[in-house]
Amino acid sequence: MPLYEHVFLARQDASPQQVEELTAQMTGVVEQHGGKVTKTENWGVRSLTYRMNKNRKAHFVLLNIDAPSAAIAEIERQERISEDVIRYLSVRVEELEEGPSAMMRKADRDRERDDRGGGFRGDRDGGFRGDRGGFRGDRDGGFRGERGPRTERNQDPPTDTRDERSNQE
Repeated sequence: MPLYEHVFLARQDASPQQVEELTAQMTGVVEQHGGKVTKTENWGVRSLTYRMNKNRKAHFVLLNIDAPSAAIAEIERQERISEDVIRYLSVRVEELEEGPSAMMRKADRDRERDDRGGGFRGDRDGGFRGDRGGFRGDRDGGFRGERGPRTERNQDPPTDTRDERSNQE
């Protein structure tokens, strides 16, 4: 039988129990058509790249399916009818991935990084903001263009003699 990876996105305000019920319903459809779901992964609530049907987040679920194409057609039909499903995608693959998917490995890697205390939390170059180096415009003696040298704040600005001459005339 053909092998498929199927991902669907459920509304953000659906409860985890509703998402589990939806997953069980899809698994039941596959089994009715003589197939089997070899792996189910719930990726949790994740942010969407853009709004879909007024949702900014969604529950992501992956199903690895070993079933005939009629089962996939029926799953997709059920998901079109369901108000809880925002989007779905079925992809036929040559072989199913063993072990955790790339999304689950990424979540584990991020958890490890947080445990170590490193990562992308702004500790690069020893400071959080302003210490990143690189071109900074007029900071630290950088390029000032036609404005001339920088004066210190505690010094009086140079007086312009042109203003005094125009007032005398």
